[in-house]
Amino acid sequence: MQRRQFLGGAAAAVSAALIGGRARAAAPSVIRVGVPGVGVGNRPVTGGSFFSLLHLQGTLAEEFKKDGIEVKWNFFRGAGPAVNEAVANNLLDIWTHGHLPSVVGRASGLKTRLLASASRRGHAYLVVPADSPITGVKDLRGKKVAFQKGTASQLSANRILEGHGLSEKDIRSISMDASTAKAAIATKDIDAVFGGTDYLSLRDQGIAKVVYTTKGDSPTYPSNSGIIAREDFINEYPDVVQKIITLAVKSASWLADEKNRTQAFQLWSKSGTPFANYKEAQQGEDMKQNASPLLDEYAIARYKSAVADSKKYGLIRSTFEVEPWTDRRFLNRALKDTGLERFWAEWDANGKPKG
Repeated sequence: MQRRQFLGGAAAAVSAALIGGRARAAAPSVIRVGVPGVGVGNRPVTGGSFFSLLHLQGTLAEEFKKDGIEVKWNFFRGAGPAVNEAVANNLLDIWTHGHLPSVVGRASGLKTRLLASASRRGHAYLVVPADSPITGVKDLRGKKVAFQKGTASQLSANRILEGHGLSEKDIRSISMDASTAKAAIATKDIDAVFGGTDYLSLRDQGIAKVVYTTKGDSPTYPSNSGIIAREDFINEYPDVVQKIITLAVKSASWLADEKNRTQAFQLWSKSGTPFANYKEAQQGEDMKQNASPLLDEYAIARYKSAVADSKKYGLIRSTFEVEPWTDRRFLNRALKDTGLERFWAEWDANGKPKG
């Protein structure tokens, strides 16, 4: 009897050890996070979103430190296309992406899922040398115009050009990352560039001027971004994905609080883009709603539009259905667990509050 009890106890101990081993194996040793961009001077810091705060405030690393899991942030000067290449080579687990590169990745066969929104209504600026005769988009015909191809900037540029009676065929488009394009504007090697908030500093330095911005123009021109992950990573480590999305939702709610704005701008300015530029870019904007993580009718409509426009502009060869690409499980649970289910207003497809 005692022998049977001993054997039974030993078997139970072995079973427990095996279960414990599986539990440990269920957690990755490292979480590889991707960011499509770099700060000024190629510094590994970016700003402008609630997701970037997970890096700047160290919350993501701190959350997994107690589990012995390293969080490795990867910043790509090559932006969206470079992120897609890393994903194709199984070098990233979860990342943020603008509309175009996420659509290109999915359309080209990358096994990814859209988990949440990362930002909404990101505005674009058309910047030219300070003494340029260009006064607006219509003056770009035949000019050397830069933007980083394969990124959200290209999709925005194509939409803006079309809205002003032009197309990419009417300009001499040149693919440049932000660092190269800023230098080219300063040396007048290009006539214009489509870019984001970080280009405002060129104006402040007297090097360039802004002749157009999507702020106040058509609501279809600005770009949105999302939090994307590999399907394999989601399936293998759902608890890890849940923690990340829950932290992202908390970060979005923190940014939504007006009393945190100054601190947010200060943290973002570590990217090299001045505090004043972030503050200016957000003037007149609904920061709470623009930082909404919801995948509501508006977010889905913008992705559907991105798929259709990318096909129309020849940026992708095949299309796909957006809704089956989304995975709301983690976002819905995060909103429920944090008590933020009704914190952000749901928008309809036209960007108007529902109800």
